Amino acid sequence: MPRRRSQHIREEALRLFRARGGVLRTSEAIAAGIHPRILYELKDEGHIEKIAKGVYALPGLPGINQPDFVVIAKKVPSGIICLVSALYFHELTVQIPRCVDVAVRQSYHPPSISYPPVQFHWFSNAVFEAGIEEHDIGGIDVKVFSQEKTIVDCFRLRSKVGVDVAVEALKTYWRQGRTDIDLLRRLAKASRVLRVMTPYIETVIHDQS
Repeated sequence: MPRRRSQHIREEALRLFRARGGVLRTSEAIAAGIHPRILYELKDEGHIEKIAKGVYALPGLPGINQPDFVVIAKKVPSGIICLVSALYFHELTVQIPRCVDVAVRQSYHPPSISYPPVQFHWFSNAVFEAGIEEHDIGGIDVKVFSQEKTIVDCFRLRSKVGVDVAVEALKTYWRQGRTDIDLLRRLAKASRVLRVMTPYIETVIHDQS
């Protein structure tokens, strides 16, 4: 592709990002005639960043906040705020999510949501139904997984979330004193990660007791 044409397409891509509030899905870019290769190049050069699978954003955008959870609760009423977004809600992480993590059942077909950026996670029925809480945010009931359930899910999906994030959440959970280790172990056993979590749980209890 000639350099001048390539530069023109890149500028068009960045204009499209700005027109969409700074967030763009790969599918939206393709629909607008922008090849995914352009997105990869813009990402490699630091003009945009990947915030979820198939979702890119301009750098410096504000992170997800509770009003964004309300939007998701309205658009996906059967979804549950999970993983890093739930850690953030429960103040178990210092990370500010760049997209809303939403758990849905395996058979669920999510709607198209332009904003806020969303990362859907398909959970089996057995995993999905445990630890659901409802919290009132601005008069809207928002479903969020409990602290214990969220920590267990982060260990279960540690390849996505990162072991360091899961362990730090466990440490913060213990430090805050709002702990139910028996419940944590039961949920871990049900999700088949008790063997993985036990050494971390024992270390946290020993180091911080």
